[in-house]
Amino acid sequence: MTNTERGRTTIRDRAVARIVAKSVQDVEASGGLGRTVLSVPVPGRRSVRTEVRVDGDIVTAKVALSVAYPMPVRAVARQVRESVRERVTELTGLTVRQVDVDVAEFARPGAGERTVL
Repeated sequence: MTNTERGRTTIRDRAVARIVAKSVQDVEASGGLGRTVLSVPVPGRRSVRTEVRVDGDIVTAKVALSVAYPMPVRAVARQVRESVRERVTELTGLTVRQVDVDVAEFARPGAGERTVL
């Protein structure tokens, strides 16, 4: 049998976006964004925002997240990029060309949490 006889597998942008979001959560010092209602902060956090584009076998991703204060932003962004690349490639076989990281805010650890330096 040739590959054309077996069929085709399509991995949608939305599925890759979920992998990206989960891989960002796996990086200890990164997290979701604060919640607001009419620009007023409210308790709780949203998940990270992701924009993913799959073009053939190539993935480009943009992630908006928070970084735990006082963690170094560049180091956390590098860990996020590495995590996204590894997980997307491992789970889908797609090639991640680019991961843009938008650090939208610093998050203070909640009660009982510690930030690991």
